[in-house]
Amino acid sequence: MRIGFDISQIAHPGGVATYTKSLAENLSKIKELEMVYFYSSLRRPFKGKLKGVKAFRLPPTLFEVLFNRVRNVPIEKFLGPLDIFHSSDWVQPPSKAKKVTTYHDVIPLKFPQWSHPKIVDVHKRRLKLVEKEIDMVIAVSESTKNDLLKLSNIPEEKITVIYEGVGNNFKPRSKERIEEFKKKYKLPDEFILAIGGVGERKNLKRIKQASKGFDLVITGETLSFIPDEDMPLLYSAASILLYPTLYEGFGLPVLESMACGTPVVTSYNSSIPEIAGKAVLFAKEDDVEDIKKRIEQAMDNGWRKDLIKEGLKQAAKFSWEKTAKETAEVYRKVLKG
Repeated sequence: MRIGFDISQIAHPGGVATYTKSLAENLSKIKELEMVYFYSSLRRPFKGKLKGVKAFRLPPTLFEVLFNRVRNVPIEKFLGPLDIFHSSDWVQPPSKAKKVTTYHDVIPLKFPQWSHPKIVDVHKRRLKLVEKEIDMVIAVSESTKNDLLKLSNIPEEKITVIYEGVGNNFKPRSKERIEEFKKKYKLPDEFILAIGGVGERKNLKRIKQASKGFDLVITGETLSFIPDEDMPLLYSAASILLYPTLYEGFGLPVLESMACGTPVVTSYNSSIPEIAGKAVLFAKEDDVEDIKKRIEQAMDNGWRKDLIKEGLKQAAKFSWEKTAKETAEVYRKVLKG
């Protein structure tokens, strides 16, 4: 099978980039797949060890016009003949190949107030193409699948749920490594970790209110930049991950934190219950006092031991190797028709 895969999202840090990079690396290890990768970015040249990458120093906005609107240039012009093309969540190029795409979430469609109007327009435009042309949609959770069934005309038989994974580098770290890490970034001995983001979805206002009296570290705010390779140490160094999100398509920080042996306080909505199972403390995301109560609970030594144990057990159910194997199985089924 010759598979084309759009990995342009790697240029934009976040959960989608982690998915794209991790899936591409693991698909490249499956012998029956001949992988060729499409990458476009004006400002960020491709860096990595992936073989078969066709990189173009052009902005994604140009390809959005070319692939989603003009639509007179097939992806084969860039990648050569293909059996299957796996598109990103941004563009849906024309192709003679069978078509697979991944939906991480439906935020621009379900909560347009959280996205820029231009992004909402792009996703609406692309959804019409997906509904008309796609052979299979991969949804990263049952929650995302259910949202797609409510908000689109994609039939259920064309949606397959394949969970994301957690990298092997996310694991508990030694006290010595953690102490070195804290010194490097000038972090307090004990702190609550929160994941920053644009807009209100990450619930940072309530997180700050509920965390009064504790040292709070927020990625992108109090900790302005941390490279991906240091994230496992950041999770391991934190006393808890506080993640009372308003909505998630998957929720990688919850999974990554559990894999590092760090207790998690999160919200019971969207995809989170699927990912977290019974290994976390659930808080009412709109109730500051309830979030505060769960923080104090997670800090208690008796609760901590159980949360760490159950979190490690839950995280072990997910891997990028498993995600890649299930994705390859989708390719096989699509080709068989």
